[in-house]
Amino acid sequence: MLHSGHVAFFREASQFGELYVGIGSDSTIEKLKGRKTINSDAERLFIVSAVKYVKEAFINRGEGILDFSDEIRKLKPDLFVVNEDGHSPLKESLCTQLGIEYKILERVPAAGLPGRSTTALRSDNNNLLPYRIDIAGTWIDQPYVNKVMPGSCMTLSIEPSIEFNERSGMATSTRKKAFELWGPSLPLGHPEKLAKTLFRYDNEPGKEEISGSQDSIGLTVPGLCHFYFDKNTYWPSKMDIVDDEETLSWLEDHIFMVTLWPRKDGYDATGGASITRENVEKLTSAAMNCYQAILKKDLKSFGRYVVESFQAQTALFPKTLDDEIRQIIRKYSSRALGWKLSGAGGGGYLILIADKPIENTIQIKARRKAGY
Repeated sequence: MLHSGHVAFFREASQFGELYVGIGSDSTIEKLKGRKTINSDAERLFIVSAVKYVKEAFINRGEGILDFSDEIRKLKPDLFVVNEDGHSPLKESLCTQLGIEYKILERVPAAGLPGRSTTALRSDNNNLLPYRIDIAGTWIDQPYVNKVMPGSCMTLSIEPSIEFNERSGMATSTRKKAFELWGPSLPLGHPEKLAKTLFRYDNEPGKEEISGSQDSIGLTVPGLCHFYFDKNTYWPSKMDIVDDEETLSWLEDHIFMVTLWPRKDGYDATGGASITRENVEKLTSAAMNCYQAILKKDLKSFGRYVVESFQAQTALFPKTLDDEIRQIIRKYSSRALGWKLSGAGGGGYLILIADKPIENTIQIKARRKAGY
């Protein structure tokens, strides 16, 4: 869906030289976003090619985040230009490897025009259901973990301010089930009852891998949710919901996200798991301490316990992390107080806790009570 924001981006990019535009194919977008395109790649190619700022446009032949890899090697440009939403350390790394200057432009609307995004323009018929990010304690909602000992975890329900990638640890699979069940927005009703309905629908009889209840809860319950699991349980025995404006604004000011890549096909975080009492205890202790730090708005402790929770997660499930992700974490760790991967890791998004905005990251929008 071409809009004025795209044209403004093309205009600014064209100031650096002759502008070549790579377009994601229909299959690439469907795999990344979990939806079919409204306009086909042939139609999008025709429209973009007609923009006067564009020297030439083409459909990228590859797949995934780096679908343009073959084209950029063939074209050998001086600069590779993206906007803030399109930035990824993987793209930057490829450009560095090829000796191409990597430039990130801010989203600035043309003078006198409102800001535009594809997500906003698709709002009438798009899936506008929330996403969720897990803050700390991930995995304790699975009986094969909480059977070792009871414990807690936290999720934050967030608005779809951007269209997050599929297979990224943002509860996108459960979100698809919510769309099947309710359509593009949550129905009216008590959030916890909606969460139970979604959990049951998501985990139909015969399903081999049960989706954790934190996914259903994080999508349907607004605000920050801290919940406690008894041993051998799928559903929490206690739920604390924090939805006051001061806390949610504070979280928005200090949580940032970096786009990595969707989990690779065949990725299994549970292989080689080390589900010991020591590791589970570290996981749930960090989650409880993280929750207390948020209530006190103690930013340093918040960051510290997010890291401790993440370290416990990776001790439990070592495949969560690899050297490529470690390298990206090192790049941001000097500017952040805490970090973790979204969901079960293996890619997705790097979540950062920081005292001030980190350039070229995504700032989240917490979902308020009025949103359901």
